[in-house]
Amino acid sequence: MSLPFLDAMTPAFARADRAGSPRRMVAIQTNMGILPQHFFPKETGADYAPTPYLDILKDHRKRMTIFSGVSHPEVDGAHQAEMAFLSATPHPGSPGFKSSISLDQFVAERFGFVTRFPSLVVLVSSESGQGMSYTRGGVRIPAERSVSTLYKRMFVQGKPEEIDQRLADLQDGRSLLDFVGDSAKKLRKDVGQADRDRLDQYFTSVRELEAQLAKGQEWERKPKPAVKAPQPTDVTDMKKLVERTNLMLDVIRLGLETDSTRVVSVFINTASIVPEVPGVKEETHSLTHHGNRPEALEQLFKIESAQFKCLAKFLDGLTAAKEDGGALLDRTMVLYGTCMGSANSHANTNLPVLLAGGGFRHGQHLAFDTKKNYPLPNLFVSMLQRLGIEADKFATSTGTMRGLDPS
Repeated sequence: MSLPFLDAMTPAFARADRAGSPRRMVAIQTNMGILPQHFFPKETGADYAPTPYLDILKDHRKRMTIFSGVSHPEVDGAHQAEMAFLSATPHPGSPGFKSSISLDQFVAERFGFVTRFPSLVVLVSSESGQGMSYTRGGVRIPAERSVSTLYKRMFVQGKPEEIDQRLADLQDGRSLLDFVGDSAKKLRKDVGQADRDRLDQYFTSVRELEAQLAKGQEWERKPKPAVKAPQPTDVTDMKKLVERTNLMLDVIRLGLETDSTRVVSVFINTASIVPEVPGVKEETHSLTHHGNRPEALEQLFKIESAQFKCLAKFLDGLTAAKEDGGALLDRTMVLYGTCMGSANSHANTNLPVLLAGGGFRHGQHLAFDTKKNYPLPNLFVSMLQRLGIEADKFATSTGTMRGLDPS
């Protein structure tokens, strides 16, 4: 549910508007780890020598920052940590785990319906699954897997009867809320103070959801933006990892260019496939448990290199797209990382992470203690503030990201 627009929020949004075009955020997680020896530079600061993976991104060196020695405090559970990449909720592998709100939804709450879609949650996966985004109530948000459907939602105008049906569905939702709200108000008279407080919180949530539904009705009446790119066809062959990833990122870029959304999370799950990458013969998950076998490391390097080429293509597109005379990437922060510093040992420390674009002073490698990691949520606080959101804490943060300053 989106928070109502509060007077206290005005200064932050006013500053963002005065700065020019709106700011945006894309968060991408690849869940099978990243070979650290091919990612982390040995040198710190601006004069680092590029590693093989960073060399793929060399055209964007001045627009990105590399982080080492960072992790989410108390986030463990090996592969289960993928659930907490954007929320930093401790112990995701424990029984009864309930996530706190993820970074993208925290932003979407505050941005609200300034765009047609407060956020997009997408999944590139070889298997059924969900994304990595959670509501404030800890509910995992279903992710869109179809690039064709995502394109249609953003750019294909429905027939008048289809729009009427969606409007009727939205109105039915509001009517149901009215009914439930009236019933709860009657109940309030017969319960104790503690339950009254809980019901008051419920009424607030209902009012916020009603406001969302009203905004949804407004957007249904507005024409969708026209784009030159044709509607893509879904690639059903799960082995075509590179093609499927590029298609999804291309449509996301169109969504950002047309200001259809300003918040996107992308979960790339490659666990159980043999991707169609030259020289790769084994499925990704098995390769991550390489035991330093040269043939496994070579195949894994090829898979991860292909993924970094997808990222490079996405950053190329955001750089080529212009907004108010500048590159769209300069107004769009792109977070890229993984939930495991070493998939071979299932370690959830020393996470390979980079941040590109978004209006920071980039072009550097920020290195922290590899034994006593620096809190990655501090980066999230810096991102929130750069988006114009007045926040001094997120999850287990202890402040903003040291060494990362706005441009």
